[in-house]
Amino acid sequence: MVFSSLVFLFAFLSIHLVVYFFAPKHFRNPWLLISSLAFYAWGGPQYLPLIMFESLASWFFALRIQSSQSASRKRANLVACCIVLLGLLAYFKYTMFLLGNIQFLTGVPAEIPTIILPIGISFYTFQLISYVADVYRGDVTAQPAYWKVLMYASLFHQCIAGPIIRYETVQSEIDNRRVTRKDVFYGVRRFCVGLAKKAILANSCAEVADTLLPTGVGAVFSEPTLGCWLGMIFYMFQIYFDFSAYSDMAIGLGRMVGFHYLENFNYPYMATSIKDFWRRWHISLSSFFRDYVYIPLGGSRCDEALVVRNYCVVWFLTGLWHGASWNYIFWGLFYLAFLMLERYVIKGRIPRGLDHAYACLVVLVGWVLFRFEDMGELLSVLANMFLVGGVPLTSMEVGTLFLQNVFLLAFCIVACTNLGKVLRGKLFKMAKRNTVAGVVFGVTEAITPVVLLLLSVVSLAGATYNPFIYFQF
Repeated sequence: MVFSSLVFLFAFLSIHLVVYFFAPKHFRNPWLLISSLAFYAWGGPQYLPLIMFESLASWFFALRIQSSQSASRKRANLVACCIVLLGLLAYFKYTMFLLGNIQFLTGVPAEIPTIILPIGISFYTFQLISYVADVYRGDVTAQPAYWKVLMYASLFHQCIAGPIIRYETVQSEIDNRRVTRKDVFYGVRRFCVGLAKKAILANSCAEVADTLLPTGVGAVFSEPTLGCWLGMIFYMFQIYFDFSAYSDMAIGLGRMVGFHYLENFNYPYMATSIKDFWRRWHISLSSFFRDYVYIPLGGSRCDEALVVRNYCVVWFLTGLWHGASWNYIFWGLFYLAFLMLERYVIKGRIPRGLDHAYACLVVLVGWVLFRFEDMGELLSVLANMFLVGGVPLTSMEVGTLFLQNVFLLAFCIVACTNLGKVLRGKLFKMAKRNTVAGVVFGVTEAITPVVLLLLSVVSLAGATYNPFIYFQF
């Protein structure tokens, strides 16, 4: 079940909210847990025991850490918990990749077992690691009730595809949260914005990208140069609107019931450097690696050789986290190279105006590495894009697709900036001083969620593409 499905909108979510708001307060958390486990089981009931076990292990080791008197015992329990959680993640996510590479080099094993990746394991595993690590560091107190740790890990708002919610963000709200009408309205509005980004923009961009750059069929080898560029530009918008839409909906769903999740995207395509891009893109993941890997390794407060080592570790793991395939590792190392370039060579010397173009170009090329797991397809698209693939510059199909989607492209360019937020802020300020502006602002605020919901439902009713890209991670 995905947020952008009619079953979720008109069955699961409706029933969940009705029961939640009419239930006694002491039953609301248990109902959240029941709803979350039911939501997770919808996509893979056989893996429900896995998230329950990981939560149990995290609950157990967190309590052991808090009750331990010596630093060595605390550290031993933290290491043991990480071994359990990361060991399970490694088994499900990387066993086939590791055996495949061994088979390529040695010819054994003869057969590689098929291991299905449990939905959301990368997200809830990191979430639980952050919880136990924060208990170890004394930033939060261990939760005495196992079922509340399970609820924290499995909240259907975010357990499938993030954002990665720190326990410290919701610790007080698990037992003490108050939902106002403003919270509900903001949550509904934010959810509808995310739903529209997914159903209208991301899905539409996906159709163009998949037409120009289909994976797994070999058609990309003969795609014209401008076709590759246009396909990747639409993919660039697709992955942003797809993933940020999920985060918007998760934040909105949480707000409806009193949870204040942190932002996960901050207009990343407005970045003026690669460092700036990663401050804006998937903030919960980049901050996880910063706080639990980079800084513990020494961060930037050590010799330059060790700083480079720390960067290498973080970006190798960032690439590997995204998928068990070499292209994801190359993707992480690709960003490592440009971050090192910015740190030691460029040092902010790119002229203003060109810095934004530079960042967008690097990110676009990075998405080529991200999209194609097949090395032949990956190299072919890069060759075609940079005029060394021996393909024509364009074709009638490319020109037709561009003309058919030029307004979608223009809208996507505007939608990935903060223009809408700025205009809304200005209208809000005018509404405080002018009665007419106040009426316009009020009407706009009231009808926006309704209009977006209706447009999204219409789009979903006939949609042929709907899954979220980050479900595979």
